[in-house]
Amino acid sequence: MSLNIGVIGTGAIGQDHIRRCSKVLQGSRVVAVTDINREHATKVIRDLGIEANVYADGYEVINAKEVDAVLVTSWGPSHEEFVLAAVAAGKYVFCEKPLAVTAEGCKRIVEAEAAQGKRLVQVGFMRPYDQGYRALKDVITSGKIGDPLMLHCAHRNPRVGENYTTSMAITDTLIHEIDVLRWLLDDDYVSVQVVFPRKAKHAKAHLRDPQVVLFETVKGTRIDVEIFVNCQYGYDIQCEVVGDIGIAKLPEPSSVLLRSEARLSHEILTDWKDRFIDAYDVELQAFINDVLAEKLTGPSAWDGFAAAVTADACIAAQENGEIVPVSLPQRPAFYNK
Repeated sequence: MSLNIGVIGTGAIGQDHIRRCSKVLQGSRVVAVTDINREHATKVIRDLGIEANVYADGYEVINAKEVDAVLVTSWGPSHEEFVLAAVAAGKYVFCEKPLAVTAEGCKRIVEAEAAQGKRLVQVGFMRPYDQGYRALKDVITSGKIGDPLMLHCAHRNPRVGENYTTSMAITDTLIHEIDVLRWLLDDDYVSVQVVFPRKAKHAKAHLRDPQVVLFETVKGTRIDVEIFVNCQYGYDIQCEVVGDIGIAKLPEPSSVLLRSEARLSHEILTDWKDRFIDAYDVELQAFINDVLAEKLTGPSAWDGFAAAVTADACIAAQENGEIVPVSLPQRPAFYNK
């Protein structure tokens, strides 16, 4: 059986997912697409050699009879309305981050999905599908390092564009750590603080960079995450878990050890797409398999809501420099199934 997918938004990530679902993964095909620029959507499927209907808007894609499931890869502020429409239509939907641009928007999706009585939404947090993070979680859950006491993490980019702002370090960059660390520890946050070290000389005038975000979890684990988006040297993701009887560290991406020009060296990646390309494949294949089995298991609408609430607290902490509580309501029993 093949899953017929409709894609809303044919920008960079949309194109990549269309390619995956049509050329790389098993059990799916893209049968419908739309974009705010209809000519661009037509060109994308033509260039990829795909036969698919091009619709005027996302609602037409969602309601198309040939579409079994929907991928939302459009402009972030449009995500909420299209996810809600897919849920109302009873169709499975994979939504790239953000699930909605506000925590209230995420909450509306959670409530709409619960009213349907069935999980229909998966959020595009790909790191839980990364081989390295999965290996790290296996070590933690095995008890080999004891209970996690502290986590030391870093998210470094070589550079960012002129439009990148200090708050985007939370909403576009740290958001991945916010999600994956909750998953890694099976824990929630209770407070956050943001501190700003000396400013990097390559940071734009309007941007405060780097910054360090300090979390405390329900179980008492302390987490520090360095966000440094003008580090110049490469794209670098680090995570070290300190337990009470051992330490575990996220493995580095596979690379050739080079002996050359009197140096011993490893290549460092410079593009986030290269670092997590395999995770994207695994993530979407899992979504396809889960929809065909009629049971989603990936990051949920509740995870999207929890990330949004935490991000809001982080932005408040950026502004006031204080320890800000993270206040999540009790997780609905619906998401414990």
